[in-house]
Amino acid sequence: MRAVTLRLAGRERELGRLLALVDDLAQGRGTALLVEGEPGIGKTALVRAACDVAAARGFRVCRGAGDELGRPLPLLPLLDALASARSESAAVTAERLLDRVDDLCAIGPVVLVLDDLQWADEASVAVWRRLAGLVPQLPLLLIGVLRPLPRRADLGALRKGVTRLPLARLAPTDVVELTGRLAGGRPDEALARLAEDAGGNPLYLVELVEALLRGSAIRVDATGTARLVDAGVPPSLSAAIADRIGFLGADVRRVLVAAALLGVDFPVADLAAVLGLRVVELLPALQEATVAGVLVDGTAGLSFRHPLVRTALYDEVPEAARGAWHTEAARALADTGAGVDRVTRQLLAADDRLPDWVADWLVVHGSMLVAHAPEAAVDLFGRVVVAPNTGGRRGVLLAHLAEARFRLGDHHGAEAVALAGLEHGTLVDLHWTLAQCRSMTGRSAETLVEVERALAAPDVTASDRARLLVLAARAHWDVGGLDDAERLAQAALVGCDRWATSWALHVRTIVAMARGRMTEALPLFDRALAVAMGEPATSDLRLLLQINQAVTLGELDRGAEAIASAQVVRHAADQVGNLVRLGQAQSALGQLLLDAGRWDEALVDVDLLADDLKHPMVSRCDHGVAALIHLHRGDAVGARRHLDAAGTGLEGHVIGPLALAVSLSLEQAGRVREAWSVLTGWDCAEDLLPDFVRLAVELGEDASAAVAHAEWLAVEPAVPHRRASAAYCRALVSADPAGLLRAAEEYRVAGRPLFRAKALSAAAELHASAGDRASAREALSQAVDVHAELGADWDSTRLLARLREHGIRRGPHAKHRRATHGWESLTPMELKVTELVVAGLSNRQIGERLFLSGRTVATHVSHVLAKLGVRSRTDIAREGIRRLGATG
Repeated sequence: MRAVTLRLAGRERELGRLLALVDDLAQGRGTALLVEGEPGIGKTALVRAACDVAAARGFRVCRGAGDELGRPLPLLPLLDALASARSESAAVTAERLLDRVDDLCAIGPVVLVLDDLQWADEASVAVWRRLAGLVPQLPLLLIGVLRPLPRRADLGALRKGVTRLPLARLAPTDVVELTGRLAGGRPDEALARLAEDAGGNPLYLVELVEALLRGSAIRVDATGTARLVDAGVPPSLSAAIADRIGFLGADVRRVLVAAALLGVDFPVADLAAVLGLRVVELLPALQEATVAGVLVDGTAGLSFRHPLVRTALYDEVPEAARGAWHTEAARALADTGAGVDRVTRQLLAADDRLPDWVADWLVVHGSMLVAHAPEAAVDLFGRVVVAPNTGGRRGVLLAHLAEARFRLGDHHGAEAVALAGLEHGTLVDLHWTLAQCRSMTGRSAETLVEVERALAAPDVTASDRARLLVLAARAHWDVGGLDDAERLAQAALVGCDRWATSWALHVRTIVAMARGRMTEALPLFDRALAVAMGEPATSDLRLLLQINQAVTLGELDRGAEAIASAQVVRHAADQVGNLVRLGQAQSALGQLLLDAGRWDEALVDVDLLADDLKHPMVSRCDHGVAALIHLHRGDAVGARRHLDAAGTGLEGHVIGPLALAVSLSLEQAGRVREAWSVLTGWDCAEDLLPDFVRLAVELGEDASAAVAHAEWLAVEPAVPHRRASAAYCRALVSADPAGLLRAAEEYRVAGRPLFRAKALSAAAELHASAGDRASAREALSQAVDVHAELGADWDSTRLLARLREHGIRRGPHAKHRRATHGWESLTPMELKVTELVVAGLSNRQIGERLFLSGRTVATHVSHVLAKLGVRSRTDIAREGIRRLGATG
């Protein structure tokens, strides 16, 4: 029987649109496109035709497809499409896939197709969406093919902002044309009328006509007319597909039913394992199925020509037998050493009651499964732990289940599992998960009760005791018990457990930081990092220590060193896909950049990670940084977006940037007393002190306690910004303009331009009030210059208005406002990125050069596109070369 192919009759307009996008791709302009329509409407055939044209032009074509069986396993369609392997976790894998696309696009134009996107997992959809945001920067034609059902929120969001190509049913004239091509002659009236029953669905039409041909129900006469001679036809698409399958021999059908268990795409080696045959023994059946148009070459080996064909075969297996067959298939694949993904796909579809061997398999592969696919892990571990024969494995299995639930954000569920696991012994891993759950839900005090009970157990080893002491120390830190946290951390140092020693030193560093003893904290970091180095179990802690070390360097006014350190650790966290530490590193860097006056760079990283991927405090801090910058720049709308996202309640830990942003928002609204009251946490966050004292003086309130605290902090002589803050607060209270100018100079030394501008502004106002117009104008001019560098338009406008009340206007040497469009508007970092784009480097290569994440580079490139008013990366390169030629 000849192979069946869907023709493109009636799709000339749609094909033309796709080929125009291929032409754009040749010019370096990418597009994200969704091709939508009902099953069998011709989506895949249309896209394949465009891919064939792209491939003939030398473009790389990558294809993958979603699959119902594989949906709980993240990123399978993209892994297949890009011929990539999994990394340490789903997050790392996602980043590697993005890097892979970036690298391929650096070589030449790429077409990336994800078929059956409605069955893709959420992680694949999220990566597709991120790629869609990158298409203006890359020679990438990104195509998603999907049905209207099932409806999913993430797919609904995907449809916004991308080009859509809906495929309608074929018009009657196109139905007649396609029927004639398939039948080999012009259809007579009876055949044409029967073809109308296909409802304009090309797949149904092909299956219908092919069924008629197999049954000799169509004859072509001498005039070239295809005549219907028998009306016994399949009444539906499923019946037509069943007719095609029924035409095959029993042996071929048996092989195809087994293949249907494996999914739409399947490796031939897996099919052989499931059937207990050699590949050579399968070849005759596979060849016959291919000739019959049931199978075609796929991304992973062979593929069913259409998912509906696979569904028809799968449905032939009685539902009661499917689960057992999937279990047997899983065992066969596991025995051949198949990858975790392939075995897991079968187990997810297996009977609820899993055999004993699965528990042993999960003990071995559990860590990998939890890291790669926590949703699937929750399903499988949840089924295994209730089995009666888990025995001594139960505690380990529950530990994996608790961690998987925690990774999915189910903190209460993870806590319940961890508590159940502790009934089977004192497992530090379970205590660790339990402590994390309670920390995330603000209940660290309860952790202390559990840990104390565990420490009292008679069989606790020295190593476990040290680790439990670290957990207790962290819990005390969470509830504000600094003395107890330091005492327990010191106790945990007695012993040889490197993991516990590293974490104990970490607790001591954060206690020192909380007490403002930065010079004491710095050597503790070096000691902790030395202990943790080379220990795989402390890889996460090393990142955390490096983040806090960068923060400490910033607090000691070693700004350039701090920013460089933060960039290095952020890059490291991004490389290993540790999203928690990546979020913390970005947040620390954002605050350092805020202090250093590099506000454009600080704003870049705020929205790179979604809030639900960050610790709530990290998220609120990031939004505080962004809101504060927007407020100083006079962008009330942008500030409000971030304040709303952060929330304005400041209960619990004081978040300095957010408190400053909320206070400034209230001040700008004329609610000065409320603005002042927000800053009463100055004893916990020293950055609040200057504005607290400034507003207290404006309101006529007593600020002596805050001034005394600022002076106490300034006792440490190695920290210029503390000396500056003490001088600033004293001078505000005593109305001493000379003292404010000294504070401004100290802030300059400390590398904190915003506070330098505040000191200069206050000095200008005091000089103006005293009638010293020359000194007022000089301080005004310097303050406005700093405002211009920062883009702090609100501060500049307010200062100029206040000085005009004294008849003093801006000096003649004030700097111009920053450009917002064109080359002059590019920030230093954007210029660096642009130079590397012109040099032909990919986003990943640029990131490695500049210690930036791929997300950060992509954001910088987006800003460059907008500021230069161009459409693609190629346009940037062209404009860059033109500009270099003009200036060279």
